[in-house]
Amino acid sequence: MRFLKIKSVPILFWSAPRPLTLRPPVISVVILVIGLVIFGLGEALLIASGTGVSPWTVLAEGVSILTGWSIGLATFVISTFVLLAWMPLRQTPGIGTILNIIIISVVLDLALPFMPQFDSYGLRLAEAAAGVIVTGIGGGIYLIANLGPGPRDGLMTGLQRLTGLPIAAVRSAIEISVVIMGWVLGGTVGAGTLLFAFGIGPCVAASMAGLQWCFGRRR
Repeated sequence: MRFLKIKSVPILFWSAPRPLTLRPPVISVVILVIGLVIFGLGEALLIASGTGVSPWTVLAEGVSILTGWSIGLATFVISTFVLLAWMPLRQTPGIGTILNIIIISVVLDLALPFMPQFDSYGLRLAEAAAGVIVTGIGGGIYLIANLGPGPRDGLMTGLQRLTGLPIAAVRSAIEISVVIMGWVLGGTVGAGTLLFAFGIGPCVAASMAGLQWCFGRRR
């Protein structure tokens, strides 16, 4: 269980020297894209399971109920505030920040029609759990590329740097807090939501630790 104590994003052979660059290494971009595709597939599995949306969608739903905005507009506003929260955390955006928004959205649209949908609630929960694991693997891969995190992952890495706490603990605390806020505002919480909230932090940390174990020794 050492991976639960990991406190920084590993530097591996596909890590870019810095997030904000106009000429990133090709290998960094390629593996960044692979990680984002995997991340999007994990999100698609969670949605297809029908056991509950991700914590941030719960919050967007709650904000939508409170304000009368569409969930899309609520998501945009929340993402904007999350990006503004980067400023005191001294997070640096990059091409990965932009590609995060684009690629994950495209993968969701393309993959959802092909995702299995089960009648058995047990199988649906298993699909949701698989979605959390796959999302965590993709998150680890693309964060190690060091080309800028997505808005929510940037909040995670920024708070981790500020607090010195393990990545798994910081990510889980963020997701659980978001679920609570969304639920209080009227958002819908399901078993899949809770699986994601409690599981995504450890899954991202395990992904980073596993990748570091596999590739770090070759540096």
